[in-house]
Amino acid sequence: MKQDIKALLDEKVLKYNSPEFIENDPILIPHQFKLKEDIEIAGFLSATIAWGNRKSIINNAQKLMHLIEDAPFDFISNCNEKDLKRFDKFVHRTFNGTDCTFFIRALKNIYKKNGGLENVFALGLNKNDNNIKNAIINFREVFLQTKHLSRSEKHLSNPLKNSSAKRLCMYLRWMVRNDGRGVDFGIWKSIKPSQLCLPLDVHTGNVSRTLKLLKRNQNDWISVEEITSVLKKFDAKDPIKYDFALFGLGANKEI
Repeated sequence: MKQDIKALLDEKVLKYNSPEFIENDPILIPHQFKLKEDIEIAGFLSATIAWGNRKSIINNAQKLMHLIEDAPFDFISNCNEKDLKRFDKFVHRTFNGTDCTFFIRALKNIYKKNGGLENVFALGLNKNDNNIKNAIINFREVFLQTKHLSRSEKHLSNPLKNSSAKRLCMYLRWMVRNDGRGVDFGIWKSIKPSQLCLPLDVHTGNVSRTLKLLKRNQNDWISVEEITSVLKKFDAKDPIKYDFALFGLGANKEI
């Protein structure tokens, strides 16, 4: 039975892990850039607002790119307080201008003082970590060192509070996986694909339960670790390639 499920998922990975997938997904935004730092900043900001209607996500992420002059790293590195005024009216669902200016300041701090996004995530990993939980926790701690209102903290998921951290897991998939198929970037080498965790949302969660790969009902961090451990039995080195299959099956109502 498990082998039949693996065969199905392998088939759907090949179907959905393709460049055609990009145009209707938030990963479209970082694909507009070539410089590593531009890709990782554009990817992070796009992943941050990746909830709700995908067309709306892409449209608002594109607006964000225009606000940072379609030069993410240059803008982050050189912006001043006057430049940040332009974000005052930005809004995507509950992510507003106040949140946005905090995120820009925090990113500037990360690149100026902490060696960049990849370094901050990677420094959180312990030698024997088999997943990215500690990487996310360390990133969140460093990010929140920048002065902010407490309301903005909800936009940085916390596995310590049992959040599934779906958007951060998705972002890390984008940056870390490198299978040559043209979707994920694979520009971060200090985190292994085997350490990634499934971006758990309504689609991947429901399909996982329908296929009896996930027993737990809540979409929380405990479930993330449960389903990820199952996917590692299918492919220990690259378990999160199955995100394409699980999401595609759910979003396209194939299951």
